[in-house]
Amino acid sequence: MPYIEDRSAWFEGQGLWQHVPASEWNDWIWQLKNRLTSVAQLEEHMTLTADEKAGCLFASQKLALAITPYFFNLIDRDDPNCPIRKQVIPRAGEAVVSEEEALDSLNEDEHSPVPGIVHRYPDRVLFLVTDRCAAYCRYCTRSRLVSNAQDYNFHPEYEQGLKYIESHPEIRDVLLSGGDPLLLSDNKLDHLLSRLRAIKHVEFIRIGSRIPVFLPQRITPALCEIFKKHGPIWLSIHSNHPKEATAALKAACERLSFAGVPLGNQSVLLKGINDDADVMKALVHRLLRMRVRPYYIYQMDLITGGAHFKVDVRKGIEIIRALRGHTTGYAVPQYVIDAPGGGGKVPVNPDYVEKITDDEVIFRNYEGRQFRYPLTNTPRKTPVEGELVTAESFEPVVLQ
Repeated sequence: MPYIEDRSAWFEGQGLWQHVPASEWNDWIWQLKNRLTSVAQLEEHMTLTADEKAGCLFASQKLALAITPYFFNLIDRDDPNCPIRKQVIPRAGEAVVSEEEALDSLNEDEHSPVPGIVHRYPDRVLFLVTDRCAAYCRYCTRSRLVSNAQDYNFHPEYEQGLKYIESHPEIRDVLLSGGDPLLLSDNKLDHLLSRLRAIKHVEFIRIGSRIPVFLPQRITPALCEIFKKHGPIWLSIHSNHPKEATAALKAACERLSFAGVPLGNQSVLLKGINDDADVMKALVHRLLRMRVRPYYIYQMDLITGGAHFKVDVRKGIEIIRALRGHTTGYAVPQYVIDAPGGGGKVPVNPDYVEKITDDEVIFRNYEGRQFRYPLTNTPRKTPVEGELVTAESFEPVVLQ
């Protein structure tokens, strides 16, 4: 059944928390303090399936359970297959480990010269600054360390990380991640960004965060002023489904955009959540309307206990084919696989090119029609030696 939505509707309101004063509801600290973190709290508002209850009981051994009241409102409590529900409420499948999976499937620890720094690519580093998030995605690629449910005992070492960056002039790009960097206090973020801006060879600073989606209340005027002060700070949000595109998220993205923050979005392709061309098209259209450029669709990493989310790569290619040419070019993200074992991101595209020779390229367009692009330059008329080529005597070359 095709996905259908009301394009003019943007979810808003306090839902189950109508009794809470607006001043508290819009306070990000209140949202964090009132997260749903246990089976008992969930069952006050919904009936869990046996699969979900088993997953919740196992969560303390894998990845903590936590959902902000704001994001919980987006869950369809009557539908176990709700795409929002599946992302944040654990299921028993998390306890099932496949041979192909690994705790550190991207081999980040092997590329970590000092705690918190991952230096895989030549000119850029990943700087992990916290192990906490506002809510926990059940497919998290860093579930080994995020929330510390697995006793990884990650402790970010800011000074060691900053000194490493300072001592490596080849590093021009720093990505702050974690956990979620926007959970840091304004003072800590201001200090960290100040230190990075003081490093002359660091040209590009970006942040990966799902806070705007889980906790849009965090995007305060004070935070936006910090981004203005140290800008440009680039921000990649993480939205997977059009139901996440609410009035609150739209307003948060506008505040960031008006503060000079370029916005992109990274989605993870997830079974039963967004592995559908209509769903993905609805999402990317809403993102553009929120001033967010769709950036990546990731094939899910091979994290332990994630097999129930895994989508066939051919489905991802099919989705890109359904977007390319059929909607705005700005709306088409790059589909990538982050190569297992630490090979980095590899683009995965439909095979539009059929043949390349020294003479031509044969390819098909989005409609499946075949075209030829010549690589030769054959003039229709060769002037006689010494003859002046004028506008009247010159015949333009027309490539067939």
